[in-house]
Amino acid sequence: MDTILTLVARLGRATLALIRAAGSLALFAFEGLSHIVRPPFYGRVFLSSFMETGFFSLPVVALTALFSGGVIALQSYTGFAQYHVQSAIAGIVVLAVTRELGPVLAGLMVAGRVGAAMAAQIGTMRVTDQIDALTTLSTNPMKYLVAPRLLAGLIALPLLVLVADVLGVAGGFTVCVMKLGFSPQAYITATLNSLKAIDVTVGLVKAALFGFLIALMGCYYGYNSKGVAEGVGSATTAAVVVASILLLAFDYLLTDLFFSQ
Repeated sequence: MDTILTLVARLGRATLALIRAAGSLALFAFEGLSHIVRPPFYGRVFLSSFMETGFFSLPVVALTALFSGGVIALQSYTGFAQYHVQSAIAGIVVLAVTRELGPVLAGLMVAGRVGAAMAAQIGTMRVTDQIDALTTLSTNPMKYLVAPRLLAGLIALPLLVLVADVLGVAGGFTVCVMKLGFSPQAYITATLNSLKAIDVTVGLVKAALFGFLIALMGCYYGYNSKGVAEGVGSATTAAVVVASILLLAFDYLLTDLFFSQ
């Protein structure tokens, strides 16, 4: 009986801790969003975050998308050749890239690169009392540190996903034409016939949400980090792990919302 009560108590404590963390995160996100639409706005911080999230993440996202498109083409050919429907490969590549692989892979790459950097930067400021110094100087830390980064993630990731979509389709085109012997004109025609505005639009909606989640996790865990070096390291790890899990969970929810009909 004591063992059962102990397990129930642990489950209750874990549930309460989860609810408390979710509430804290929701309040943090709401406060950060509210500061985006209220002056003053720190344009230099936003521009720096935008460049870090968008432009400097472009090489890794581009390479990931290019090779992913090629892999999809190869794997699709392996399966479709058995049923003599190789002509469907172009449609599969553009569908997979625009709906799923573009936003998801770009989001995961940015989470590992930018989310960790945000958590480390803000966490270092927290443990070295620089955030308290901002408050002393009458500068709201949420407005100066969090709001510009949230807006940068919200805008930069959809732009990255547009590039990833183009390069992913280009990767599939290159493999199909150079390795599998497809006609370039026929492949391009099949791609254009399969391309739908709803697929690209939903991919960009996913990307905007993913960018916001990545920036939110990086800022939240960095802002609430404790200790010194160990605390910053834990915050960085948690930011990347939680952002990746939330990204995949919301990807499923959005896919089910838009494409389950």
